[in-house]
Amino acid sequence: MQESARVAAEFDASESDELIDSTLELSERHALRRVKGFSTQLQDISEAEYRELQLERVVLVGVWTEGNSAMAENSLAELKALAETAGSEVLDGLIQRRDKPDPATYIGSGKVEELRQVVIATGADTVICDGELSPSQLRQLEEKVKVKVVDRTALILDIFAQHAKSKEGKAQVELAQIEYLLPRLRGWGDSLSRQVGGRAAGGAGIGGRGPGETKIETDRRRIRDKMAKLRGEIAQMKTSRDTKRQERKRFNIPSVAIAGYTNAGKSSLLNRLTDAGVLVENALFATLDPTVRKSQTSDGRVYTLTDTVGFVRHLPHQLIDAFKSTLEEVADADVIVHVVDGSHSDPFEQIRAVRQVIQEIGGEKIPEIIAINKVDIADSHVVMEILRKEPNSFAFSVRTGFGVAALVQAIESSLPRPTIEIKAVIPYSRGDLIHAIHEQGEIFAEEYVEVGTAIHARVDAGLAQAIDIAQVSGE
Repeated sequence: MQESARVAAEFDASESDELIDSTLELSERHALRRVKGFSTQLQDISEAEYRELQLERVVLVGVWTEGNSAMAENSLAELKALAETAGSEVLDGLIQRRDKPDPATYIGSGKVEELRQVVIATGADTVICDGELSPSQLRQLEEKVKVKVVDRTALILDIFAQHAKSKEGKAQVELAQIEYLLPRLRGWGDSLSRQVGGRAAGGAGIGGRGPGETKIETDRRRIRDKMAKLRGEIAQMKTSRDTKRQERKRFNIPSVAIAGYTNAGKSSLLNRLTDAGVLVENALFATLDPTVRKSQTSDGRVYTLTDTVGFVRHLPHQLIDAFKSTLEEVADADVIVHVVDGSHSDPFEQIRAVRQVIQEIGGEKIPEIIAINKVDIADSHVVMEILRKEPNSFAFSVRTGFGVAALVQAIESSLPRPTIEIKAVIPYSRGDLIHAIHEQGEIFAEEYVEVGTAIHARVDAGLAQAIDIAQVSGE
């Protein structure tokens, strides 16, 4: 594959990283600069295989409005990973430094022509922008560069659509996509702007709201009907998971949610702790459907571990709304194990992004353990900095097993403990109570006597009441 033509100036890494202000030089602010190393390397692939894969050839474009150059490049590097996860071949990456994105064309009308030349030189068929574009920005940029334009939100939605496996996951993704596309629905030529309705509708028939409604309005109404149907389906599927969650709460089984940035190693951690057999893949958003597994503390108490969908910076609000029922597994947990990729170039930004989503779903008051993964390949100085700044943090490597035991001990010590101490003789006919004490309580002593099991333990209020009733009735 031929090298991309050099149209823009090379990015100067030694340049000042100062924040944008009003004194920024005009030439600097309006420069559209190439980011080094932004070309997907496809190896051992024939032309026939390439045609079969139908990879989209994309150019990435970002607007650097705040922070330093490293943060801007990290953001575009993440967009590159997202694009490759979606199956695209990244040909080039460009950044423009501005106070804010251009309201008309995102990168500014003066630089759109330069982008068009890069698209022509590389043979790209798609431009991906590192931000959410308004419908008018999307339309104008597409008209000027003459190829398909996709924003960050649409890209993430596309990845979710590819990875959704369960019926609920597919419905949630479809709902999020429709919510995103509805305001961007537009007609081509006059086909969607003509009026329909009544006998003049020419086949619209029942459902067309009479004379005066245009074709695009009819389509929008049908889309809204589809959204209402999807919400109903998701609500029905949510009921089943709610029932299971309420059952766990009724038996006072503590829950631990494994949350974190996408590709931080959440599924790998769940597999190591529970042999869950969850798909582990070096790809963004490999896990969309929550997986709940039972585990036991060293003293025999039962709790659940839940693997959840990964988070990302600027996670589209459509996804948060659509996946709210799934994200409730995090919001209703007793402990959140926040897995962080210690080898990432900016782990603190990942921590901030994940906490922002947790806050949006109402889980900010839940006890949190920072679990720094991949320390076997991470910079030790970065890991130490996280350990210093985050008081309840633990370093581990799910691949080598280093630090996993300490992390498990931290999880167990963070679980809510039973509060009522009991000394009771439970009749042998109530083996169910003994089983419940073993699963939910802390046992200090247990002895078999003539009339039953003499037990000294700490249990919760509901179980303590059931034990009192059993003692009084003798059953």
